[in-house]
Amino acid sequence: MTYCVGMVLNEGLVFASDSRTNAGVDHVSTFCKMTVMESPGEGVIVMLNSGNLATTQQVVSRIKQHATDSGQPLTSHSSMFGVAELLGRELRKTIATTRNESPEQSDVDFSATFLVGGQLQGEAPRLFMVYPQGNFIESTADTPFFQIGESKYGKPILDRVIQPAISMSQAIKCALVSFDSTIKSNLSVGLPIDLAMVKSGDLRVTKRHRIDADDAYFRDLRSGWSQGLRQVFGQLPDPHWLA
Repeated sequence: MTYCVGMVLNEGLVFASDSRTNAGVDHVSTFCKMTVMESPGEGVIVMLNSGNLATTQQVVSRIKQHATDSGQPLTSHSSMFGVAELLGRELRKTIATTRNESPEQSDVDFSATFLVGGQLQGEAPRLFMVYPQGNFIESTADTPFFQIGESKYGKPILDRVIQPAISMSQAIKCALVSFDSTIKSNLSVGLPIDLAMVKSGDLRVTKRHRIDADDAYFRDLRSGWSQGLRQVFGQLPDPHWLA
């Protein structure tokens, strides 16, 4: 399992993904689930993935190979809509091909889901969620964030805080709190966390950062959030009808 978040704000885009691919009593492995393709001055595209690791690796490789064979980087597309269409086609094709070539593994789930966002020259920042069937939806002002993977534990804080007008620093803080809630409740999501920030108009990754177990800010954030929750909870009134 995994957990990834993408946000569209007035200031730009924020992406975050965990890196755990397998978790058990004696086996934990990690793999970066964030792919960045950029041509400074032309555009930047960020992809986050969840689901079958072999499928997601093949899709990313196919996308990169397509750019190499055509001699045109992904950022040369005229719109992010076209990028989402290409990703959807490759995802659907990869899943179908793998299933046909491996009928003996009919009980294996080869599905995967992607978040793809970025900004291309002449367009505003855009964010899409691409489903295993190849279709996709775009984020709007009413839905300024998407989640994939183990989303239920981190969703409540995002629902309460994230809106287009929020600052990027506040959005990153909120994303990390949602990751803390998820990591605390689900062993299959874990550090390191990969972060990427794309400010509107930069046409490149403005800031990229990886948070591991030694990150002092994340440790303080986790501690402060836990203490704050307990403090607020303690201040809430008891049910009057129990008296």
